[in-house]
This record gives sequence, C-alpha cells and structure tokens, in this order.
Amino acid sequence: MEITKNNKKITNAWCLYDWANSVYPLTITSALFPIYWNAQTKSGIDIFGMHLTDSILFSYCLSFAFIVIALINPVLGGVADSAGNKKSFMKGFVLLGVLSCFGMYFFDSSHIEIGIITFILGTIGYAGSIVFYNAYLPEIATEDQYDRLSARGFAMGYIGGVLLLVINLLIVLNPEWLFDMNARTLDILDKNEYMDPIDAHNLAVSQAKGAASRIAFVLVGIWWLVFSLISFSVLPSTKKISSKISFTKGYKELQKVYAQIKQSGLIKKFLGAFFFYSMGVQTVMYVAASFADKELKMPADKLITTILLIQLIAIVGAYVFSHISKRIGNFNSLLILTAIWIGICVTAYFIYSVNAFYVLAAIVGSVMGGIQSLSRSTFAKLIPEDSEDNASYFSFYEFSEKVAIAIGTFFFGFIEHVTNGVSMRYSVLSLVVFFLIGFLLLFKIRNVKIED
Repeated sequence: MEITKNNKKITNAWCLYDWANSVYPLTITSALFPIYWNAQTKSGIDIFGMHLTDSILFSYCLSFAFIVIALINPVLGGVADSAGNKKSFMKGFVLLGVLSCFGMYFFDSSHIEIGIITFILGTIGYAGSIVFYNAYLPEIATEDQYDRLSARGFAMGYIGGVLLLVINLLIVLNPEWLFDMNARTLDILDKNEYMDPIDAHNLAVSQAKGAASRIAFVLVGIWWLVFSLISFSVLPSTKKISSKISFTKGYKELQKVYAQIKQSGLIKKFLGAFFFYSMGVQTVMYVAASFADKELKMPADKLITTILLIQLIAIVGAYVFSHISKRIGNFNSLLILTAIWIGICVTAYFIYSVNAFYVLAAIVGSVMGGIQSLSRSTFAKLIPEDSEDNASYFSFYEFSEKVAIAIGTFFFGFIEHVTNGVSMRYSVLSLVVFFLIGFLLLFKIRNVKIED
C-alpha cells in the first residue's frame, strides 16, 4: 500500500513502538536484571573448561546474542523488502522477546541455564525487531523530519522505559506490597529453628526482593506486548514486491543493496565510523550497571536511581543535538559527541566515589540520547530517496551496530577475563580505542553536508 508521509497517526504509532520496546534494554540489560544476575551468579559458572565470573558471563552472553542477530538480520531484511512484510517480522521478534521475559520468572541460582537462555533469546527478540522498526523511518516521513522524528522516538522510549522502571523499582524495594513478610520469616524459622529471627527476617526480605525482581521481568514482557499491539494496529503494511517469502530473493535484495552501498562512498565511510564508535557507546550502556555494582559497590537503589537520571537527561540530549545538527551538520555533531565519549571512558577509569559517578552519569545521559538518535537519522538521510529496500539498508546499519556490540561486549569481558577479574577499569579504558577510531573516520567526512 502507498504510505502517506508525515501522517501524524502513523508517526505517533511508530514512536509508540520505541515506548513499547525500550523497557527491555532499560530494565533487563541496564538496570534490574544485571543486579539480579550478579546476585544469582556471584559464585561464577564453569563452562567449556573455564570459570567465568558473573560480569564476564554477562558480557559473553550479550556478545553471543548480538552475533546471532547480526548474522540473520541482513538476510531477514532482504526477505522483508522482497515480500513487503516488515511488520510480520517485527511481530515475530517481539513475540520471542516477550516470551523470553516471561521465562525469566523461573531464573534463580538453581536454574542459571534458564537465565542464560532467556537473556540471550530476549536480547535477540529486542534487537531483531529494531531493524524493521528503523526501516519504517524513511517510508513514513520526509527527509527534513528524520532528525526530529528520530529524536521523538528515542524520547518516548526513554520516558516509557523510565516509567516502568520506576514501577518495578517500587515493587522490588517494597516487597511487602506483594508478599506477607511475617509469614515468610516464620516459614524460614520453622525450617531453621536455631536461626536468629533478625537474620531470618533479612533473608525473607532478600528472597522476596528476588521474587519481586522476577515479577518485574514479567511486567516488561506485558508492557512490551500491549503497547506493541497498539503500534502494530496502526503501522501500515509495506508494498509487496513478491507474494512469496523467499530467502533466495532475500539474498538478492541484500546483494543489490550491498552493491549500492559500495558505490556510495559516503554511506560506506559513515558505516565505518558508526561501527567503531558504536562498539564503545553500546558497551558502556550495557555494562555500566555491572561496573557501578562491582567497582563502586553502589547500592541497588542508588544505582537504579542513577540509571533513571541518565534516561531523563538523554531525552533532553536527543532534542538538543537534533537542533545542533541543523546548525553545524550531522557529521560535526557526531564528531563532538564521540569526543565527549572518549572523555567519559578516560574519566571512568579514575572514578572511585559514588558522587563522581553521579556526575559522570549525567554527562553520559546528555550524549547517549544524542548519539543514538542522530546516528539513526543520519543514516536514514543517506539512503536514496527512491529506494524500496529500506529494510535491507537498515539491515546493514543494524548489522554494523550488532557486530559492534558483540565485539565490544566480548572485548570488555575478555579484558576482564585475562586480567583475572581484578578490575573492570582496564576494560572501560580499552573502549577509548574504538571511540578514537570512530572519531578519526568521522573527521574525514566532517565537511560533507547532508541536504534535508
């Protein structure tokens, strides 16, 4: 079907999907789940003849999930372009992610394998849906609206993610809202008659908080599902090139777009820069909670409050850099953002106080929203205006990002691994290399103006 660009109902529905799915990266990959993960896997795990600590295992699971999605998404993007069914693929990945969130309810120290499997599958579901979601942007809006609409999508995502995280945080910090703590304490005392009542109460609270965390994971799945369905009810189906779903045609679409990208030196150069600075950005976002938990011994409530602060500031950052890009251009804006990220990694190496972490978190928030939003809109502007292969183009964009995350998180965990888990600070400092390469590649195209 023909899509009317800048249709308010459609663009609102598109932004609503950011609201729907952003609860996963915030609650699961950034805030509650990493803390719960560390508590359940604190003794580490022996796998493939290696003993992996909690944070190293977390990094490797992330890396594996993003390698899988990086390998399959370009092909799926080509299939979606040929069959015109981006929305169907989005629905499939959403269902995988939602069911994985429900499965996390059964993850505890006795069932670590459930945590590993559901976390990997949930991350694949989340990341897999994004390529088809992003591919809608050049189809539903005119080029002069890309920066603004991309920023609005990220802003809605941050707001939705923060809202559910606050609800989940209240549930976890107040388990008595859901459980009878006296009954739980008495049950523990019945099973351990010589246990001190105070210790029994503390154990009951700890167990209840764990149960509340698992309920929070289920709430992520419910939120994601409900708001996605609203978004899907409005987002249009795209024009079909073929009535069949053919992986052969998917490969052909992929090859065609790859040839076009090779011919476009600017897209190729931007993807190169994006690949390297994304290694740093995404890795920082995924491991920040583990860093604060292990290196600074930050209490869970303060850590989650800090993550909330980052999300709220990121909303402002997305809009601020959207306006800055209009004045100095997209590439120069990204250059500034990348330089700030280099400073963040260097500073993090020397941070030992919670208050200093708060300040750094505020800076992270101010540039996180800007670099994510501006990267997406910049790439959308580089796609040929008459292209019918938007999913395939964004497959390459997502492929770059997902491989970057896989390499970045693996490299982060590997550095910690080879240093025997002594400190995560060396891992953080190593990310400067990725940012620096991205900065240099952006510097080469800084004067190229992208017409809106």
